[in-house]
Amino acid sequence: MDYLNREILINQMNAQLKELMDHYQLEDIGIYEEEGAGDDYYLGYTVRKNGEVYMINMPYMKDAYGNLGLKNRDWTIQSDEGEKKGFHNLDEVFDHIDKGFQ
Repeated sequence: MDYLNREILINQMNAQLKELMDHYQLEDIGIYEEEGAGDDYYLGYTVRKNGEVYMINMPYMKDAYGNLGLKNRDWTIQSDEGEKKGFHNLDEVFDHIDKGFQ
C-alpha cells in the first residue's frame, strides 16, 4: 500500500472543488475528514445538492507518521437517510443521489 502525505491529498482535492461543483451541479462542497477506530481514516467531500447534505468518502489507513494509504477505491455516501457503500466513481455517487438516495 502506498502512503501519501495527508496535506498533499487535501491540496489535490481542494484544487478540484470548483470543477466538481460545476460538473455535478452542487450547491456547496467542502473537504470531509473523519478519524475512525485504530488506523482507519475517511477522506472525501461534504456536498449539498437539491437542498440535502451528503458526506461522500473513501476509506484510508493512517500510518505512524499521519500519512494515508487508500484501503479500497469504493466511495461511501452518508446522509440523514443512512449510508450506502460500493460506488466505484463519483459519477455513480451523484447518479444515486440524483435518483433520490433510495
